[in-house]
Amino acid sequence: MNRKERPILTDLVNEGTSEMEKFQNEVLRPVIKMQHSLLISSFKHHLIKRKVDFTDLTDKKRRSKITAVFKTDNNYKNFTLGIIIGHFSSDEFTFYADNASEINRRILQIVTQRLKDSILELI
Repeated sequence: MNRKERPILTDLVNEGTSEMEKFQNEVLRPVIKMQHSLLISSFKHHLIKRKVDFTDLTDKKRRSKITAVFKTDNNYKNFTLGIIIGHFSSDEFTFYADNASEINRRILQIVTQRLKDSILELI
């Protein structure tokens, strides 16, 4: 079995950083980075399932499509959240449960941007 480990991202947490920013930088970003290849694979699969030919689209349309998927497809959105939330420890999940809507928004925002920055991997 291929064991994944969360990367340690440095220089993201400064004095005066809010709890939410601290959680985003110490938990969300490392988990999302660790799950990068799975996020790419799942998005590719989603496009195939929805019969979207990503190769025929312009760069601008590809970016719009990525945004649209996360705005309109609740099943895929929830699946993506599960890919990330499933890696939380019990304590992290407790913090998540108390702040779910804000954390979900941040997860989806980071993942959307990461997919846009990785468009060549999606073709």
